[in-house]
Amino acid sequence: MKCPICEKGALKKGKIREAMFGVDLGEFPAEVCIKCGESFTDEETTRKIEEAAKKKGIWGLGMKTKIMKSGNSLAVRIPKKIADRLNLKQGTEAFIHPQDNKLIVEAQ
Repeated sequence: MKCPICEKGALKKGKIREAMFGVDLGEFPAEVCIKCGESFTDEETTRKIEEAAKKKGIWGLGMKTKIMKSGNSLAVRIPKKIADRLNLKQGTEAFIHPQDNKLIVEAQ
């Protein structure tokens, strides 16, 4: 079967390593393009990946938040679910920096 992404490579059965938010979820079967490396999982495998993420407590951690004004600065709210996961408390020090097109906040 031809890859629907690059339209050049063929899909071959293989295994992929899945991670979410930097947490390893394991290795799963997939069809992988020999040209571009894009991978495709079937419904059952996708469900297993979701179950692994739920078991590790990271399912649903990605969410939108608003950037607000605070004095002359901007502030980002950290949703409770993420703060609890990272054990963040009011007054916790953090290092913040840009990386490519991302804003990285590292609790200290």
